[in-house]
Amino acid sequence: MSQPKLLMVLTSHDQLGDTGHKTGVWAEEFAAPYYAFLDAGCDVTLASPKGGATPIDPNSEGEDAQTDDTRRFYADEAAQQVIRETKVLSGVDASEFDAVFYPGGHGPLYDLAGDEDSIALIKAFLEQGKPVSAVCHAPAVFLNVKDAHGEYIIKGKRLTGFTNEEEAAVGLTEVVPYLLEDELGNRGADVKKVAAFSPFAIEDGLFITGQNPASSRAVADALLARFNR
Repeated sequence: MSQPKLLMVLTSHDQLGDTGHKTGVWAEEFAAPYYAFLDAGCDVTLASPKGGATPIDPNSEGEDAQTDDTRRFYADEAAQQVIRETKVLSGVDASEFDAVFYPGGHGPLYDLAGDEDSIALIKAFLEQGKPVSAVCHAPAVFLNVKDAHGEYIIKGKRLTGFTNEEEAAVGLTEVVPYLLEDELGNRGADVKKVAAFSPFAIEDGLFITGQNPASSRAVADALLARFNR
């Protein structure tokens, strides 16, 4: 096919509950897929609920959280400019893209999960037969999307996302507004997982999801493979 046009939807939320700490997108979960898509020749557009600069979780900027992709990002002024100039989500049309990818971080739990523009966008991608993908906490974007019959779209779907065990390991079980693993299950998803913080991505129909930051590249690769079939 011609050059795939991919949409990446990022959070605009930067507060971690009432802790006073900052959150946002997790750097690796943006950088790994972003460069996978660029290096594959894709046309990549970034959007967020508020548009403009997307907040980056400070914890993902520490040395112990760095990967080749994040180091590439921090040395890439063009990429940093792109993430500072995201489009406003309400102005984005699914018909202009071939697939959508949602990076995680804790931010999406707060804004994208209930964002009406995001919900409408996901429905449109699915209705158009286009893949929807998300990693780590970002599968929260599917929680409130229903089909034409009023059923949750993830009912019966095999999905993964940041697990209760992983949330406990980072000490945020009592801070986050809900536990993603529990809520995916409450919507009827068939939640799959592997050992904490191990790479894991799973596909079911148009859905491609990854469990944690280390799964970001695997989700991106699975999405790109859709265009080579």
